Amino acid sequence: MPANLLQEAQANKSAIIANRRSIHRNPELAFEEYETAAFIRKQLAELGIAYREIANTGTVAHIGSDGPCIALRADIDALPIHEESGVDFASLNDGKMHACGHDAHTSMLLEAARLLKRRERELPGVIKLIFQPGEEKLPGGASIMIKEGVLKDPSPLAIFGQHVNPAAVTGEVGLCSGAMMASCDELYWTVGGRSGHAAQPHLTIDPIYAAASIITQLQSVISRQCNPFDSGVLSVTAINGGFAANVIPDKVEMKGTLRAMNLDWRELALESIQRQSSLIAESMGATCELTILRGYPPLVNNEGLTELAATTAKKVVGDSNTASFLPKMWAEDFAYYAQEMPASFWMLGVRPPDVEEAPGLHNSKFYIDEDALPVGAAMLAGVALERLALC
Repeated sequence: MPANLLQEAQANKSAIIANRRSIHRNPELAFEEYETAAFIRKQLAELGIAYREIANTGTVAHIGSDGPCIALRADIDALPIHEESGVDFASLNDGKMHACGHDAHTSMLLEAARLLKRRERELPGVIKLIFQPGEEKLPGGASIMIKEGVLKDPSPLAIFGQHVNPAAVTGEVGLCSGAMMASCDELYWTVGGRSGHAAQPHLTIDPIYAAASIITQLQSVISRQCNPFDSGVLSVTAINGGFAANVIPDKVEMKGTLRAMNLDWRELALESIQRQSSLIAESMGATCELTILRGYPPLVNNEGLTELAATTAKKVVGDSNTASFLPKMWAEDFAYYAQEMPASFWMLGVRPPDVEEAPGLHNSKFYIDEDALPVGAAMLAGVALERLALC
């Protein structure tokens, strides 16, 4: 059956591409996806698939009417990036771009919906389609969708999702059992001091020196407090302070992120970062206020579902194009669904075979090989059918 699904999707490739390009031309940022949502709902209505609006710009649809439920999810938002891909269907919205492939995710789920709708009478259950807003921005659209009941009426037994991967060749399906992606928390420091003449530092409290000490000393949280068999990353990504070469400023502001694979260590690390930041600043006579915006939890794939997805992938693309995916310290709000039920999330290669290295995710020159779209659609429809068949 999965092989047949791929053949059907390939026969409809021009329509899948047209949908993807339409969404690509009109990118909308997280929680602002009004036209994108309208486009999705129009496509579903034309397929005769019932849907309802949720979380403002989110959409949930159902195929089938009774029995066990399996969910499929795609995210729909774009990024605040000016597109430089050079494609003739580039973004028409300046400063906004589908640089993470959510346009592809959406078009593939719409095609999976078409494939599944054609088989609706044969379904031994219900397939729930989730078109989710706001993956790129805290608190994450998944968390809001869950709060508003997307996983109820009916409640799925399992959920599947996928993400394009420009590092892998077109059509390769990369799978990872267990922890696949990290938690993601945003950190915002304000280091306060006392300004004065740079030639008289003894009459000032230098927040730049204090901030620099905080940056370097906090790396001990990773090197000395994290179990070497766990994974953690602390990155300070922005520092702003001062305005003249001969003036020590009043304050310095910094931004950064903490990534972790272990939830318990994540909590300990955040506590340690808070405590050390204050103590380091205090030891220099300065002050430090740290604001923590808690983000997504680690994404942990269910072993059994991932084995099922691998079996489906081998039927769709063959053994040679079914691969292992090494965990990354990226973050993905699909993790919220995985906390609620068994879940599996895989990566779909979109790098053209004749290209050795393609622009990465969140890059202004990002592009995909659209030959991958039918593969992703067949994978989504295939795993849903394979999982339902086990009920």
